[in-house]
Amino acid sequence: MQEIIAKYEERVRSMENVPGCSYGRRMLRSDGGPNRSFFFYLFADKAMAIEFLKEIGLLRRTMQCDSCGQDMTWSVRSKLNDGYIWRCRRRVAGAACDRDTSIRHGSWFQLSNLTLHEIMLLTYDIVCREPAHQIQNEYCFSAHTLADWGMFCRETMLVFLESCSVKICGPNKTVQIDESKFGRPRYHKGHPVKGQWVFGGVERESGETFLVPVKDRTAGTLMAIIGDWIEPGTTVISDC
Repeated sequence: MQEIIAKYEERVRSMENVPGCSYGRRMLRSDGGPNRSFFFYLFADKAMAIEFLKEIGLLRRTMQCDSCGQDMTWSVRSKLNDGYIWRCRRRVAGAACDRDTSIRHGSWFQLSNLTLHEIMLLTYDIVCREPAHQIQNEYCFSAHTLADWGMFCRETMLVFLESCSVKICGPNKTVQIDESKFGRPRYHKGHPVKGQWVFGGVERESGETFLVPVKDRTAGTLMAIIGDWIEPGTTVISDC
């Protein structure tokens, strides 16, 4: 991922009218990730920005037609906000298939009315844990939009953490445990609906984590999870 970001950062810096930085500084964070300047100038070239989103997997590279099952083609559609669309013009039994699909279909951007650039900036600031009021003042998003996208980002991070959870700690190690409830907004809109309680822990020394959905928060359930996911001899700290 960092190689892809570095490649596009070089392309962005070579664009006309992109100001240089002092002392050879780049549009990257200290950890190699992109900063806000990178996204600002990247989206000045819509074609390059969409190419970048496809390469890092946030937009699909291929799409199958839901009517004929064949691969669709990437087509320019200048009147659309995104500038492109998936099209199928294959002939089936002598008739044109004639199907169109948004380039956002099945992606992080699906069913949102925000621009791709706005969604990337909003996601960036939420992941960087910028205060909601600061994001709202900076970009003039509504409180409703911020709440929905904040919940959507937390849901996505929850799924990721579940998939990479490991048994943590051991003697002379410390783990911080906590519990939280996550709601599930419908298509990024409306208020969160029925939520899911999760229980997890973070090893202070290494940053390794575990996160587990729980059916209830009784002492028996939580103690069983601690036994399954935390090694014996660990110092456990809890605010639960």
